[in-house]
Amino acid sequence: MTSKKLETVLVSAGRKPSFTHGSVNPVIQRASSLVFDSVQHKKKATAGRASGELFYGRRGTLTHFSLQQAMVELEGGAGCALYPCGTAAVSNAILSFVSAGDHILVTNSAYEPTQDFCRHILGKMNIATTWFDPLIGADIGSLLQDNTRVVMLESPGSITMEVQDIPAIVRAVRARKPDIVIMLDNTWAAGILLKALDLGVDISLQAGTKYLIGHSDAMIGTAVANARCWEQLREQSYLMGQMVDADTAYMAARGLRTLGIRLKQHEENGLRVARWLAQRPEVAVVNHPALPGSKGHDVFVRDFTGASGLFSFVLKQRLSDQQLAHYLDHFTHFSMAYSWGGFESLILANQPEELAAIRPAGGVDFTGTLVRLHIGLENGDDLIDDLAAGFARIAQGER
Repeated sequence: MTSKKLETVLVSAGRKPSFTHGSVNPVIQRASSLVFDSVQHKKKATAGRASGELFYGRRGTLTHFSLQQAMVELEGGAGCALYPCGTAAVSNAILSFVSAGDHILVTNSAYEPTQDFCRHILGKMNIATTWFDPLIGADIGSLLQDNTRVVMLESPGSITMEVQDIPAIVRAVRARKPDIVIMLDNTWAAGILLKALDLGVDISLQAGTKYLIGHSDAMIGTAVANARCWEQLREQSYLMGQMVDADTAYMAARGLRTLGIRLKQHEENGLRVARWLAQRPEVAVVNHPALPGSKGHDVFVRDFTGASGLFSFVLKQRLSDQQLAHYLDHFTHFSMAYSWGGFESLILANQPEELAAIRPAGGVDFTGTLVRLHIGLENGDDLIDDLAAGFARIAQGER
């Protein structure tokens, strides 16, 4: 029997009869207390509380178990922990494997809240962070210390979109210290465009708030771990009180069913817009991993099976505050908002000095204003027209 293809797994994962009870979708089971009908039942639930027995609401209900099983099927791990948001997934995964006096390595292109957590929380716990160039590859071995416990990756990198050579990093780390836990923020790929655990990563993290939910109306984080790390991640996260409500778990599981076709449309629209931007005279560079010339493009082609809708581009000029406000304030189809991954298109901008300030191990290699786009599910022509009107506003302001 041949293995199921991704599109089929997205539809079927986590939908076994014990979760659906005759419905198409898993049931929404809201519970804090779960009632035992006998002492023997209580003993059985207690013994199996970490492996899918209904025990107590914080351990999960049928709704949570369904989503966890689905994520394990999709990402290929031994188990999946759920968190109230992506930042909670990152911070609690790291906390699960470090102690006072330890050292971790974190990519310089990490999501800003990840950086803040390392500086402000780990720092006061006497856990040291060394930042590294996202394109370091096998040279990461030179940064390992005797007390290094975790290597934290994010690919593509936040905002500037560098693609990391994960297999090279994994080989270099394992050659020096096989016990180090390697984690990857895999949100951009929604956990399916890059099979992190197949590349030797121990824990694949996601802000499921983005593509899993897909509608910008709920927050959740996921961490799929391999067999070596699963028990410690599960128990440490449980002790730190990490959980998510049943309704949000249900919404994430429902989002999986359309994830494949949504990502294909995000990719198609995103590449169309990115290629158009690359031809514009106002644009210095387009940071889209699927475009030749982007940092780590060759690695992207080798390791990823597709692209999502998030990328950035850099203008040839640094816009003044007035120019930037006039540019951003008048889009029709692009909204200004944090996050991404929903059906709608979003736009944010950063000045080069702002980005340099959140790159702990160095500045940036450009001088123009950077614009980050999330390309949604609208018609591509409408999005291009909207961006063209934005460039016209910049030109008008210069006259």
